[in-house]
Amino acid sequence: MLYDALADPEEATPRDLLEAYAAELATALDGADPATVAAETGVDESVVAAMADGDADAVATVRLGDAAAILERAEGVPAEAIASEVRDHVMMEMVTAILDVDTIAAEIDADLTGQEVQQALEGRTRLTLGELADMQALVIERTP
Repeated sequence: MLYDALADPEEATPRDLLEAYAAELATALDGADPATVAAETGVDESVVAAMADGDADAVATVRLGDAAAILERAEGVPAEAIASEVRDHVMMEMVTAILDVDTIAAEIDADLTGQEVQQALEGRTRLTLGELADMQALVIERTP
């Protein structure tokens, strides 16, 4: 479920994670008509088409909420529960890796402040899959 998209995440890069997210979303959309999925989920049709193609570069700009809406169709779990579980998983792993939001903001490529990282992980502002991949890769790198 995104946070466990890689079977062996040890030393995973943000790109590895994005490619795994893209593959997971493409599998969830396998054979689905992007227009139909867009109508059902409220996710823009061009975003659905990019996810269906498994395009990691396009998936980097997809918001976690939109990805969760797609996964809801495949997994039968409400989108908000999926998004919450992903955010909670990252926060719990931050504790293990002894990372705070300011350190994450300083260490990742995403142009976010510590406050913005915190708000994204709390679900109060947008979190793209590219930002999630950056955060998750740092957490993996720092986990003992």
